[in-house]
Amino acid sequence: MAGLGLHMTGSAPPRIREHAPGSDSAVIEASLREPERFAELFDRHAAVLHRYVVRRLGPDHAEDVVAEAFTRAFEKRHKYAFDRPDALPWLYGIATNIIGTHRRKEVRGYHALARTGEDPVAVAFDEQVVARVTASATRERLAAALAKLGRGERDVLLLIAWGDLSYEETATALDVPIGTVRSRLSRARRKIAKALGGTNPTDLIEETP
Repeated sequence: MAGLGLHMTGSAPPRIREHAPGSDSAVIEASLREPERFAELFDRHAAVLHRYVVRRLGPDHAEDVVAEAFTRAFEKRHKYAFDRPDALPWLYGIATNIIGTHRRKEVRGYHALARTGEDPVAVAFDEQVVARVTASATRERLAAALAKLGRGERDVLLLIAWGDLSYEETATALDVPIGTVRSRLSRARRKIAKALGGTNPTDLIEETP
């Protein structure tokens, strides 16, 4: 994994735990003794994280954000909750925190789309949303509404809509209670519905069973 700067730490690794063979948690655990194993996590999840970051920031910064996310993940891997076999929500959370440092750029992108109707990202919204929002004017209003959401509301909405995370996984990613996820999502939906005159493309966002 180029640019990760993998290095051994001086501390002794914790006791090996029981994991499902090949799970993300098993890979992270193994990387405490064999740091190069962490590259397996990059191979599994970098592409999907890259698509998420592109949707939020555009393509210019996506590669750097993803690289920084994996660097941070590597540095804090000893703190991973090893009872969680899937590390993708954790990685989404790290990437979302980094995106937060670029929030002005993200909001500018939504404002640009709202003004011009020209999407700076190849595909701004997932196929389900596009199916519900076909009129250009409506898409522009949706972009303007996204720009006006609070950071917490936008993070929850887009992790569920674009990251395809469940409510529980979103709570894990953002390190907040699941009730906070529900309340933020509810507020975001209401604001977007109001901005679109009652048409809410996020109605299709449902909790993954």
